[in-house]
Amino acid sequence: MEHRQFGSTDLRVSVVGFGAWGIGGPAMAGSTPIGWGEVEDGVSEQALRTAVDRGINFFDTADFYGLGHSEELIGRILGNRADIVIATKVGHRLQGDGSIALDYSRRHIVQACEHSLRRLKRDSIDLYQLHSARMVHLEAGECLEALDRLREAGKIRYWGLSLNTFHPRPEAHFMMERGLGHGFQLVLNILNQRALPLLEKAASRGYGIIARMPLQFGLLSGKFTATSAFTHNDHRAFRLTPEILGASLSALEEVWPRANRLGISKAAFSLSYVASYPEVSTIISGIKTPEQALQNTTDIRALEASDRQAIEDLFQGSFERIVELMEQRG
Repeated sequence: MEHRQFGSTDLRVSVVGFGAWGIGGPAMAGSTPIGWGEVEDGVSEQALRTAVDRGINFFDTADFYGLGHSEELIGRILGNRADIVIATKVGHRLQGDGSIALDYSRRHIVQACEHSLRRLKRDSIDLYQLHSARMVHLEAGECLEALDRLREAGKIRYWGLSLNTFHPRPEAHFMMERGLGHGFQLVLNILNQRALPLLEKAASRGYGIIARMPLQFGLLSGKFTATSAFTHNDHRAFRLTPEILGASLSALEEVWPRANRLGISKAAFSLSYVASYPEVSTIISGIKTPEQALQNTTDIRALEASDRQAIEDLFQGSFERIVELMEQRG
């Protein structure tokens, strides 16, 4: 497993990380699914162990994943191991009526950090991230003050921001212009390349970069068809509509011959594409089973520049329209 430096920090992270949203289980916010359907804790625990065996040392979660359950599982299996890098996120919580609230107040962040530390069984969190905070939150300043306080107290080592899925630039530029934080988490995959213009500038300023959704909810793994359906407690039920599935699968037919030429799976090719950007520190593919931990750490290749350029060209054509459809779904 290749390891890369996380920006200007002293963290060394596996190029393939463990996205721990799925192992949180089928949590709901009112009638809205915020998980990935049913999971078994025993399988999730084995997935975590297999990931470590495969050389993964970077685990990304959030206090909202399974409403804390994802953090609990990671704490149970990995605990306070010094060779493991733990990143978690803060800023989402449920209100009394079950709806989702964004809370970047000083009080909430400090309290939430304590809860995360207990669930993770950690003395400190390696990378604490604001869970998609927007300009209004950053400009208010309370979240920044809270992070400074937590770092001074030794509760967190470094902090960063998980950027908006479709419009990542405003918050990223706000932070870079002020030299705030140590890392960005952004969406980057074959279909959604909107964050590409940020990579070089962020890396040159010492930010570590976490690429999330490298398989676009599994759409780039090759396992779905235009008629694939999802259970009511799987958030993909409203994100991957028949229209999005059909348009995506059709457009991707131009990509997969390149994977076939290399003799690797569609998932491996999709991960290899993201890993081919040297500015990316780690790629957090969602992992729920030991089999996925194996698949996501197999056949990661260095793509030729011509392959990468061809995929970027496709974004300017058919892929951008698909991302616009996805944005309409939220």
